[in-house]
Amino acid sequence: MSKKNDLILQVLNVVSWIIFIGLCVKSGALIFNFVFTLFKPIATHNVYKGLDLSDLYKNQFNHYVGVMSFAIAISLLKAYLFYLVVKIFEKLNLVKPFCNEIAKLIEKISYEAFSIAIVSVVAHEYTKRLMESGYQVSHIEEYWDDISAFLMMAAIVFVISQIFKKGIEIQNENDLTV
Repeated sequence: MSKKNDLILQVLNVVSWIIFIGLCVKSGALIFNFVFTLFKPIATHNVYKGLDLSDLYKNQFNHYVGVMSFAIAISLLKAYLFYLVVKIFEKLNLVKPFCNEIAKLIEKISYEAFSIAIVSVVAHEYTKRLMESGYQVSHIEEYWDDISAFLMMAAIVFVISQIFKKGIEIQNENDLTV
């Protein structure tokens, strides 16, 4: 492979690590702040980056727990997705790129992206019903407003995983004929 392609792969690896670490920090902050608000309800005015869920906490504690659980779950799922991306870079062998381990990781990424989209749809519908009931939770939507992007990503990565599996079959056939 050319030096330019090697550099691009190294940059993508570093970017993947940065995104993974950032998502881990975000998930940790959401979990910490959620637990902290259980003991100090005054913190619900700024749960995370200006997110104010104090009215929901005061009036419907169960819904507060539900909304925060969705935000934490989606954040953790996104972090896990990028963990899988980082694992691909770790396992990638450009001399013989088609291997079962990489194929399984790519397939897991497609399932993970699909699960993020599904959980986001459920969270969106949940908050939509809360807003119809008069609660001000529209600002939490930013935590799961990328539903269509994750659905499209799941579809594209799933197709790539199927192509990858076919590549493994062809590579194995070529190895047997030599």
